[in-house]
Amino acid sequence: MWRADDAGGRVFPRKPSLRSAVEPFIAMDVLSAAAKLESEGRDIVHMEVGQPGAPAPAGVLEAARLALKDGRLGYTEALGIRALRQRIARHYGETYGIDLDPQRVAVTTGSSAGFMLAFLGAFDAGARIAMAAPGYPAYRNILSVLGLEAVEIPVGPDTHWILTPDHLRRAHRETPLSGLLIASPANPTGTMTPPEELEALIATCNELGIRFISDEIYHGLDFAGRAETALTFSDEAIVINSFSKYYCMTGWRIGWMVLPEYLVRPMECLAQSLYISVPDLSQRAAIAAFDCTQELEEIKAGYARNRALLLERMPKLGFEAIPPADGAFYVYASVARFTNDSTSFARRMLEEAGVAATPGADFDPARGHLTMRFSFAGAEEAMQEGLSRLQRWLA
Repeated sequence: MWRADDAGGRVFPRKPSLRSAVEPFIAMDVLSAAAKLESEGRDIVHMEVGQPGAPAPAGVLEAARLALKDGRLGYTEALGIRALRQRIARHYGETYGIDLDPQRVAVTTGSSAGFMLAFLGAFDAGARIAMAAPGYPAYRNILSVLGLEAVEIPVGPDTHWILTPDHLRRAHRETPLSGLLIASPANPTGTMTPPEELEALIATCNELGIRFISDEIYHGLDFAGRAETALTFSDEAIVINSFSKYYCMTGWRIGWMVLPEYLVRPMECLAQSLYISVPDLSQRAAIAAFDCTQELEEIKAGYARNRALLLERMPKLGFEAIPPADGAFYVYASVARFTNDSTSFARRMLEEAGVAATPGADFDPARGHLTMRFSFAGAEEAMQEGLSRLQRWLA
């Protein structure tokens, strides 16, 4: 269909670009539907998005107030202010025992910008990037928009819901891969890749000539041993992290990358043109986040209580085949006892029970019609109320 000019000529087609034809991020659609109900006066328990219920730590808020009092907020270096890059590098020494050059750190507008930069800077159009399914839906959507191919490899309880070197070798034999993206702790399952498995995956990538990208945005949120960084095993890995999850700074839109030296300048050039720089206010505030451990660990303890509550009660409500949720703040459960259409089930749950959760179709197009993800990042009282509503609704 064409839009006509005043003379009746054909000017341009009235349709979106082909590259914009990506699947919706269903968790955000559920959030929008829940917000609409709230605007109409409904009370909704939010278990749909991976957003901490707690605000940013007090030290972060104070640092932001001081930055605002200073009065001038402007552009910064595209890779981030040097004080923040240095503090991030120091964090790797304190947490993982890694001596990291701050010049390898790039501050980004959330982890989302980190993924875009990584995909643009490390791969050419048409490259095939492997990842586990179920997995974070924005991976495949960003790859699609950028002209890259997401290769989703099904994982399940037989491998503790993690992708293994055997998975990788089989996929690479079928059609060669250019990259592998691993999240540990993972979204939506919450499972963690053990250090020895992570090392084996990186070694397999090195052997096969596959770039390794490590999504570490849920580091710090681990309940069964500490998550290991890919930097322990490789200086060639691209590591992406964020202040959104453990540090409770989702709305501040700030994350970071650790890059091999040869990718630093290309990523800097991309960032300069894509978004110039990360907001100055968020960067100044983020420096303080690393000194708020006591407050953040108290928040994490609340997640641990929520996790125990959901893992104890949800099976009794009929939610089955739940991975152990070793990290992050999600329970990923089978809803096969109730439905074979989790999207419709989630819609009814929201409208009838006032509980917002995300259907598994967001994370696994092939098998997600039988699963749902529940976030336990909210307040403990909200989790209790959500479970009570589900119990009444399912009775």
